[in-house]
Amino acid sequence: QVQLVESGGGLVQPGGSLRLSCAASGSIASFMSMGWYRQAPGTQRELVASIGSGGSTNYADSVKGRFTINRDNAKNTVYLQMNSLKPDDTAVYYCNARPDLVRRYWGQGTQVTVSS
Repeated sequence: QVQLVESGGGLVQPGGSLRLSCAASGSIASFMSMGWYRQAPGTQRELVASIGSGGSTNYADSVKGRFTINRDNAKNTVYLQMNSLKPDDTAVYYCNARPDLVRRYWGQGTQVTVSS
């Protein structure tokens, strides 16, 4: 079992930046992928960004060019740098860990609110 703890959410004005962190309770170095999802009220949870064990990345079209995901295996932590934030980015952001094709773990989520 892997515990994931997100941090870094908050209230930010449109155009601002936030960096989310996801700290894992154990080593993530061998994990197939790590990712960030988000869920706004009344919507389904959607993939924001993911990063594979080799460093390959995948982004939702809506965040390409604005968000960057990276992982620090030495610190067992994944980050999501969010720039040029828009009100549509408002959601609860969840960290996701996939050690392999079978197992999947979630964090408790962190709220991001983009508003003036």
